[in-house]
Formats: sequence, structure tokens, C-alpha cells
Amino acid sequence: MDIKLELLKEVDKPLLVRLMELYNYEFTQYDDADISEYGYYGYAHIDDYWNEDGRYPYLIRVDGKIAGFALICPHCRFIENEVTHSIGEFFVMIKYRRNGVGEYVAKELFTRHKGKWEVCHMHNNEPAAAFWRRVITEYTNGDLETAQDNEMFGYIFST
Repeated sequence: MDIKLELLKEVDKPLLVRLMELYNYEFTQYDDADISEYGYYGYAHIDDYWNEDGRYPYLIRVDGKIAGFALICPHCRFIENEVTHSIGEFFVMIKYRRNGVGEYVAKELFTRHKGKWEVCHMHNNEPAAAFWRRVITEYTNGDLETAQDNEMFGYIFST
């Protein structure tokens, strides 16, 4: 299996918008969002990925086929006043799950973007909780901190 991460260009934004709709649809099992009257979930920060420093939109390909995306941003829930990286959104299409794609992509992102990280997930998103706990603990050899509030659980670590 050949897994690649490609940094998306602004001309690729329509592709990311379409993939984001798949992601948002699937994510409604955790956040109960509704679609607009136009039939879209939308994503308020899509343009920011080409207009704000510290944001990186990646496309995931497996054997040349589109398999998902990962969005990195500098905004964190629990860390303040530090330069950090955070997973804004992370989506691996169902077909490519449970075979190492997500783990490879997460670890590659941590390696490409050295520094302080915060990765959060909603409390009720049990698959994300299990995935991030396993991947981050393995990547950091257990050298991480945790934080939480009423909605989110976060992992804080450095690469």
C-alpha cells in the first residue's frame, strides 16, 4: 500500500469542500449537525487554510486514489500563548480504515510539523478516542499530557 500526503493548493479547494461534506455527514453521529437549506453542511474555516499562517490542508492518497484529508491549524483548545500545531480535522474514508492509513498519516504529520502539538476529540467519539490515544502514546512513548473540558479531550505533546 502506497500512502501519500499532498499539500493542497488553493485551486484544489473545491475537492476539499466536497470531501468535507462526506466528513461532516459521517460526523453527525457525534455532533448532531444539520444541513443548510441548500443541502450542505459547510465548513466556516475552509478559506483560512490558504489565508492564515500555520494552516496546512493535506490530501491523503492510497495507491493513487483519494482516501481522505487532514487539516492542521495553529489554534488549540487547551494551550494558550504558544506556537502549536493542532489537528483541525482528520478524515480517512471508511474503505481505507483499519489498515494503518490513519496511523501512518498522523505520525507523518507529527514528523513533518515539529514542535508542540494538541490533538483533541469529542468525548462521545469513541473511535477517535481509541485511535488518538493509541497513536499518540506510541509516537511519544507515553510522553504526553492530557486535558479535558465538558466537550473535548485533548492530548498535548512535543515532537
